[in-house]
Amino acid sequence: MSALQPLLAWFDAFAWPYALCALPLPLLARWLLPRRRSASAALRVPYGERIDHVADAGAGHALRGRGPGLLAWLAWAALCIAAARPQVLGPPIAPPQVGRDLMLAVDLSGSMSEEDMELGGQPVDRLTAAKAVLADFLDRRAGDRVGLLVFGQRAYALTPLTLDLTTVRQQLDDSVVGLAGRETAIGDALALATKRLQSQPSDQRVVVLLTDGVNTAGVLDPDKAAELARDAHVRIHTVAFGGEGGMSVFGFHLPMPGGEDPIDEAGLQRIAQATGGRFFRARDTESLAGIYSEIDRIEPIRRPGQAVRPRLERYPWPLGVALALAMLAAASVPVRRRA
Repeated sequence: MSALQPLLAWFDAFAWPYALCALPLPLLARWLLPRRRSASAALRVPYGERIDHVADAGAGHALRGRGPGLLAWLAWAALCIAAARPQVLGPPIAPPQVGRDLMLAVDLSGSMSEEDMELGGQPVDRLTAAKAVLADFLDRRAGDRVGLLVFGQRAYALTPLTLDLTTVRQQLDDSVVGLAGRETAIGDALALATKRLQSQPSDQRVVVLLTDGVNTAGVLDPDKAAELARDAHVRIHTVAFGGEGGMSVFGFHLPMPGGEDPIDEAGLQRIAQATGGRFFRARDTESLAGIYSEIDRIEPIRRPGQAVRPRLERYPWPLGVALALAMLAAASVPVRRRA
């Protein structure tokens, strides 16, 4: 196999190497096809005799290195090489790609079990509705890096920023209400997300926080966590998610005393404003899907893609040589003038 490698490398320098098989065609035509003289009238051109002399020279002394026929043979060889399309590898380039680096922070506190959402016409709890919307959001994240963080009484990073969105989706699907505790530690979640993003370029540090409550646990105040995120150049988009509480009967919403969970909309607005992000309010599944579509539009990141080496065409060089040799062969034959 090692003996064939130079030959394979030589063939790899051509896009259509099999075009080189046309090199012996003039010889085959000369040996296999009989010469034929037509008695019918022919089209005469001013340079017809010159072409005839070049053809006669090629038939007589071309292979012995004499006469203009040798130039004709070299021109044919250069033409076959041009037809094979010689190529060389150019310098490596990294085409830009449009992608995003997002850390999703999802609330798993006890209030996310409130069944005030609808999905496919059926009542579902808030976490189930959020999972459905986020799963669709992840399905459209080809080329993006996404991390998943969940929080309740404590905050946990389930996946780092990764292109393996299947794992992110699986971890999200396996998350249940109360996994991180029944309370809500928004400040700790923001601090952990900021820590996870500090190794990323400053223009790619983005957090999308989804919660349906107020900060009731943790050691860090949300406003203080927002200041830390701002100083670390982390942009936070906050999503307040939740209905009006109560239950739905025959399509009518019936509020229940004490059933409505408060949402700290003012605090979430301050967090988004302090970090340069945006605040969103979602009261149903459809509005939540629209919010993530909006986030999809406002967070593009351009980064270099995988480096490639383009193939550069070099066929104009042998094509130009073939043209020059053909003209030289035609010019080197003396014209015989008839009396």
